[in-house]
Amino acid sequence: MPRANRYFLPSYIYHITHRCHNKDFHLKFSKDKKVYLKWLFEAKKRFGLSILNYVIMSNHIHLLVHSNSQNVISDSMHLIAGASGQAFNKRKNRQGAYWQDRYFATAIQSNKHFIQCLAYIDLNPVRAGIASLPKEYEYSAYHEIRNAKSKHQYIAHQALVKLSGIGSMESLISEIDKTIHLKLKKNLNQKESFWSDSLAVGDENFLAKFIDHLGTKSKFKDIDKINTGQSIVKEKPQDYGDQSGLSNAFPLDLPFYPTKGHLKP
Repeated sequence: MPRANRYFLPSYIYHITHRCHNKDFHLKFSKDKKVYLKWLFEAKKRFGLSILNYVIMSNHIHLLVHSNSQNVISDSMHLIAGASGQAFNKRKNRQGAYWQDRYFATAIQSNKHFIQCLAYIDLNPVRAGIASLPKEYEYSAYHEIRNAKSKHQYIAHQALVKLSGIGSMESLISEIDKTIHLKLKKNLNQKESFWSDSLAVGDENFLAKFIDHLGTKSKFKDIDKINTGQSIVKEKPQDYGDQSGLSNAFPLDLPFYPTKGHLKP
């Protein structure tokens, strides 16, 4: 049976969502979150991954990333998931899956859609009920985005400004904070699944361009508008058992057995 095509288009911003196996809380403890962050930083160094935002929750992660090369994001996800899972299993003296075998990637248009996705990621701990405000949660990029580190930087600040279409980091932070404040004030901080289960989020021109770049226009549903002001495009439903269409779910091809040298950050 043919399987769904998996793809990353260079130069697009991608929102990545990955859950632990069976939604287990493998990332519950700080030591495991720190292991994930260690390998996220290693992916930045090794492959040139451009990290724009992240949050590490107890049973899943969100990343906002960008690359001008086709394989950087997939190579990074393979390294991070494989190495963090192996470290957890070794520490716990366990075997078995650590992550779900697929992570989800959604292309995000720059400008206002990009800003809304940045805010959505920042608000994840608030939606989960473990923080009243994004600044209260430790394992996110919220503080680094607002105060760049002099060493061990995760966030690509220049790329953030460029991709936002806003002239300065100060103006970008102001727009993100306005979005966060509005959602909290009007109690609009609900889960918005389209950020994770769509192929792409943006305006209609962006989505038409995205579909054209994939070269499979007939595979898709019509572009849908949703009540949050975004337009989205999802996979066209297939007949039962037909997995030949496109999907935003990417296989990890795990188990992952890195060499001893490969594991050294």
